[in-house]
Formats: sequence, structure tokens, C-alpha cells
Amino acid sequence: MTGRVQGKVALVTGGASGIGRSCAETLAAEGATVVVTDVQDAKGEEVAAAIAKAGGKAEYLHHDATDEAAWEGVVAQIKARHGRLDILVNNAGIAIPGSVIEMSLADWRKQTAINLDGVFLGTKHSIPLMRSSGDGGSIINMSSVAGLKGSAILGGYCATKGGVRLFTKSVAMECANAKDGIRVNSVHPGIIETPIWLSIINPGDPGTNAPPDLDAMSELAVPLGVKGLPQDIANGVLWLASDESRYVTGSELVIDGGLTVR
Repeated sequence: MTGRVQGKVALVTGGASGIGRSCAETLAAEGATVVVTDVQDAKGEEVAAAIAKAGGKAEYLHHDATDEAAWEGVVAQIKARHGRLDILVNNAGIAIPGSVIEMSLADWRKQTAINLDGVFLGTKHSIPLMRSSGDGGSIINMSSVAGLKGSAILGGYCATKGGVRLFTKSVAMECANAKDGIRVNSVHPGIIETPIWLSIINPGDPGTNAPPDLDAMSELAVPLGVKGLPQDIANGVLWLASDESRYVTGSELVIDGGLTVR
């Protein structure tokens, strides 16, 4: 199937690498005009260029997802250039591991600002533009399996991703009550090969700064026995962005190889 989001305008935050990049490339390949935002400017420009080279439509904008004025500016630019917004993928996020008794308040607030405040701001400022077209829209908030179950070294991260999960459900009900046609869902990746793991110290060997061995972790913890790839998440995001999921809102799409079932 091709053209599953043909003619739609999509905004993907944190789109310079990992899951965000895969989402941007997949949406563009299926016909969307994609606005990629991030603070990693060189990588973001590279993503937009790669999409254009492949025949898609994309542009990159520098964007700090924690800054409300920046959100206002990005949405205003999308309105001026494209006149509408159909898809928002709130993907920007970080992970700061560590014991709750050792984590600084500054790190707690930094993680919350990006992972939770950024989702709030994106949702707040995108809904009016989505509503203005009269065609509804799809908001996809990137949570995690860490938003469904706890982890001993990721208390702060779990708190933000759990917050994203319930925030998503609340906004889904608000939009449903408004009959605006906007669907709001969360996606919960499991062990996916992305750069975010570079920030997580190997829990099995605290004497090193090496990231976890995702293959070994997956073999032990994931029922399917293998790690996921960014494209696995992008495929789910594409479905939620498309009209194929027209009857889905307030839901959580878990893509984890069975990790949370075990």
C-alpha cells in the first residue's frame, strides 16, 4: 500500500535520529509533507535532505520542545507555509537513569521538561491549527513500556512516560467531546535500537560506561527474543497517522515483542 497519508502535513519532534527519523522518513514515503524538528541541526538537515533525495517533501526547523515560544513559532510557520496540520508526532525525549536518592532535582526537571512538558506544549499549540481545517487530525505521543511498568534505575523516566500515557487519554476524551475529529493515542516502544540507550549505563556492569547489550537483553527479556528497530515503531505511527485507524483514540499501542506481557 502506498500513499497512506497522501496530502497530509506532519510535524515530527526529535526527528533528527532514531525513532523520530524513521517516523519522518516513513510518513514522507507514504505521501505526507513532513516538518522535522530537533535541536540537532546538522542531523535534522540531513534527514530533510535525505527525504527530499528520495522524492519526498520535508523541511527542518530548529526547535526546543520545552520552549513555549518556540512551539508557537513552529506552528505559525507550518500555518504560513502549509495552511494546515494533520499529524503531530510528539517524539522528542531523553532518558536520565539513576537511583531516585541520587538524582538531582535539576536532572528530574530537565527530563520532565522534555518528555512531558514538550508533549503538553505540542498538543496545546497544534490542536487549534488541526481544528481550523475541519478535517480532524492525529496526535501520536511517544511514551514507552516504561510508562506501563516500573524500572529500578529509571524512576524519573517512568514518571514522565506514565504521565504521557494518561495525558494522552485525557486529551483524547477532550477532543472527542469537542467532536473535532482529532484522535490522540500513545505509542509504547520496548527495547528498540536507538541512540537513547547511549545515555543508560549498563546495569549489569556499573564499572563501565558502555551502553546495555540490547541483543543480550532482548534474548533474556523479550518473548520474541530479539530487539526492535526504529522502523517497527514508525510502522505503528504510520497506522495511527493514517485514516486506517479512524476509530482509534485514547489507546496505547505497545510495540515491544511481548516484553510487557511476560
